[in-house]
Amino acid sequence: MTDGGELVYLGCYTAEADGRGTGVVAARRDPVTGALETLGTVAPTESPSFLARHPTQPVLYAVNERAEGTVSAWAVDGDASLRPLGTWSTGGDSPCHLAVAPDGSHLFAANYGSGSVSVHPLDLAGVPGERTDLRVHDGHGVDPDRQEGPHAHMVSPDPDGGSLLAVDLGTDTLYRYDLDTLGGRLLPREPFTRTRPGTGPRHLARHPDGRRCYLAGELDATVTAYSVEGDGTLRERGRVAASARHGLVQPSEIAVRPDGRFLYLANRGVGTISVFALDDEIPRYVTEVATGGTWPRHFALIGTHLYVADERADVVSVFVVDPAAGIPEPAGSVAVSSPTCVLGPLPSVAVADR
Repeated sequence: MTDGGELVYLGCYTAEADGRGTGVVAARRDPVTGALETLGTVAPTESPSFLARHPTQPVLYAVNERAEGTVSAWAVDGDASLRPLGTWSTGGDSPCHLAVAPDGSHLFAANYGSGSVSVHPLDLAGVPGERTDLRVHDGHGVDPDRQEGPHAHMVSPDPDGGSLLAVDLGTDTLYRYDLDTLGGRLLPREPFTRTRPGTGPRHLARHPDGRRCYLAGELDATVTAYSVEGDGTLRERGRVAASARHGLVQPSEIAVRPDGRFLYLANRGVGTISVFALDDEIPRYVTEVATGGTWPRHFALIGTHLYVADERADVVSVFVVDPAAGIPEPAGSVAVSSPTCVLGPLPSVAVADR
């Protein structure tokens, strides 16, 4: 491992969520080989299942996925250590995703268990304040077991400062909100986007051109392509199967490569990453690659590498991504207990120039 490695942080499930992790784990990444060297738990905290960074300040955030949901924040010091800044209630049950507004002014969290979205103001140093809003979704879907009520699964701020999208698995809905920056409140922006019944929307990925986005359907194992219209509404362009494999296919993370040429989707159950080319209106299936486990919950594209967190196999697998064909090739792995999220250095996740 070179001395010039980059710091990567890993979220994990802890005992509170029947996991084996102990908090936020740090790892040093070799930008040439992609290898990870784990540095141990640097922030003991309950089930930090998803992580995010402030866009300009050295601050890291995590949801604490538990019944009385919270978000936590740490200052990132010069080395891998994290200095606690505090913990704040989300007002909801089992927050599973969070994101920071592009201008660094607010933090948003998706409460899966209670189907709500919370808002926290951030001061100039990136430190959260008490919750200023809580938007509770209403309704249900066609699946009596998974869609008996709302289940907010992702919050996605527009990189250009437009509306926030909140993805709700339980109501088959993509909610759209404008942020009142002075009051820290979310203002509903209708019409909302209703997916096909039983889709179970989990995560979405925005294309760097700002005119397209792609939705992972957890319950029907699909990818739905949308165009972003001039008024910010989403128009469905079509959808494709998430995987060509037989067996349980339960999509989780979805992401577009920064150059906009390829789309990647993690499939739990069959344990694969599907690769789609984005050279047409609808994603074109290219291939899928085994991840070395059965439950790839999350992945991150960092430089020329792809890092897959397999929650049940207790491993983060490393792949080298072919720049022309877009196909990941195995390049090693590292043991991590119940990993659920991979957070790379800020420049690696920046949106490509438009």
